[in-house]
Amino acid sequence: MKAIHLIFEALRNTLSVKPDSSRLAVSKMTVLFLLLSGFCFGQQNTVKITDLPPTSENFVFPVVFYSKDPKVAEKINTYLQVDQLEYIPGTAGDPSKLVASGKNSSSNYVYFYSWEKMKTPEHILSLTIDGEASGAYPEGFTIRKNFDLRTGNFINAGDLFLPEAVKPIESLIRKKVRKEINDFLTDLKSQKDPSEEVQDQIALYESCSTDYTIKSIGYYFVEDSIRFVTERCSNHAMLALDELGSHQVGFSYKELEKYWSPYAKNLLSGSRQADQTGFSNKIYKGKIDGKYPVTVLVGDVYADGSFSAKYWYDKNKKLIEWHGKIKGNHISLVESSEYSEEARQWMLEALIEADIRGRKITGTWQDQKTKKYLTLELEEL
Repeated sequence: MKAIHLIFEALRNTLSVKPDSSRLAVSKMTVLFLLLSGFCFGQQNTVKITDLPPTSENFVFPVVFYSKDPKVAEKINTYLQVDQLEYIPGTAGDPSKLVASGKNSSSNYVYFYSWEKMKTPEHILSLTIDGEASGAYPEGFTIRKNFDLRTGNFINAGDLFLPEAVKPIESLIRKKVRKEINDFLTDLKSQKDPSEEVQDQIALYESCSTDYTIKSIGYYFVEDSIRFVTERCSNHAMLALDELGSHQVGFSYKELEKYWSPYAKNLLSGSRQADQTGFSNKIYKGKIDGKYPVTVLVGDVYADGSFSAKYWYDKNKKLIEWHGKIKGNHISLVESSEYSEEARQWMLEALIEADIRGRKITGTWQDQKTKKYLTLELEEL
């Protein structure tokens, strides 16, 4: 705070110079503005991102370094690599092996071509990652991930807004997207003797659904605004007709001021106070049976309470899947790590019943072969 006071004092003195010194004053003001900008974004300057080795023409993936708090960087990298690559940091071998070979859980190859770090407010890291994945057809994608640099936590869109503000925010986004579509439709319909292709475009955009929810909308932060990214109007077969593609709409932070949650206000203001946020996309560490250290990455929690999680024993670092639901503060999960072709289903290996209390999860892990109950104790990182 003292540094900011000194900068503004110097700025005040600069503004009071005599008229014949105006050229010098402008020069001084430019220098002071750069100093102030450097101070305000100083924390961002301590975040460095490089390529995760080994890189290749089909694998360029970000790895984060944060000199101010290396544990925050470790947490972010664990999230990104487990979530996107199904790779646990510190494991031997090539991080891209599973996704590039199609041996990941989706059984389709995924290539990563580039990444970009956005310029954001002080406590936020926003990354975009571009790549290509094979499904029914190969298709490019852009992933947007946002992290709180005070904690290393993934920033869930639902945590940014007051509960009663979610529907109004969704409505604001839909209105902006619908205007973009309607303006383009007006241009298409104004054409005389429209070609068959133009008529197909009109049909595409007239039938386009904009029934978005916060959980289905991508987003990222920049210096002065938040930008939401919604799905395009076309499926793969109609992609050639879709000139608009995905829709990006922005709102200044000031514009959404009345909708922000206390967490978002502290995050955007530069406050060090990091409020408790939701269960989705959190990393937990703890033990099974009091003696087997484990790490858990929780996925998205959907409207019906269903979610999945990946966990691993810190000793052998092999990913294991959990699937289940959260109801209130109670979670019920099943564990399965082997698929039976004969039974055509995932084989049940364990049942988990636990309760969330603040930053801790306590409950039981039951082996389905021995029926033995083991304690489960986890704490949010």
